[in-house]
Formats: sequence, C-alpha cells, structure tokens
Amino acid sequence: QVQLVESGGGLVQAGGSLRLSCVASRITFNIYLMGWYRQAPGKQRELVAVVTGGGSTNYGDSVKGRFTISRDNAKNTVYLQMNSLKPEDTAVYYCNAATGVIGSNYWGQGTQVTVSS
Repeated sequence: QVQLVESGGGLVQAGGSLRLSCVASRITFNIYLMGWYRQAPGKQRELVAVVTGGGSTNYGDSVKGRFTISRDNAKNTVYLQMNSLKPEDTAVYYCNAATGVIGSNYWGQGTQVTVSS
C-alpha cells in the first residue's frame, strides 16, 4: 500500500521558516508529480506547489517567492521550504503524489503549520 508520510510542521512566528518533508513508499517515485497542498479551517484545499520528476515546478500565487519545493528521487522525498511565513499560511499541509492516471493519486495524513502574529 502506498504511503506518504509528512513531517516538519509546527508553530512558528510570522517571518520565520519551516521545512516540510514527505517520504513516499511503494511507488515508482520518479514518475510521480509530487505536490504540497494546504487546507485552512473553513476553506477549500488549495495548491501550494508541485514538482515534476524532472524538477519543473509550479506554485500557488500566494506563496511565490517565499516557498520552494524540491525533491530527491534517490530518497523518495519531496520537500517544502517555507520562508517569510505569514499568519495566513496557517493550515494543514498535505503531501500528494499523482500520475494523472485514474487510481494513482495519493495523499498523506497532513501536518499542521501554525504561524503566530
């Protein structure tokens, strides 16, 4: 069974930084589009950033210039470096692995990020 395990969330003051990690198991990692999404209370889940197997990236407008997504295919791991954090970044952050093929879309359990003002 595919597993995505996130870590690195926590409480940080505004302007601070956090680094999230997501380790994937039981998938051919390098063919998957890996992404981070977030969901704040009362809001829909939204895209934070995605990275292709080859390293091409795309970001949500609200995090451009502050967050950086990267991956290490040898370690089956995707990272999200979050800098200049704002209170509005507070949310549960979810790791996602997808190929676009029906049935090949997986989610982690989520990790809480809380940014205090």
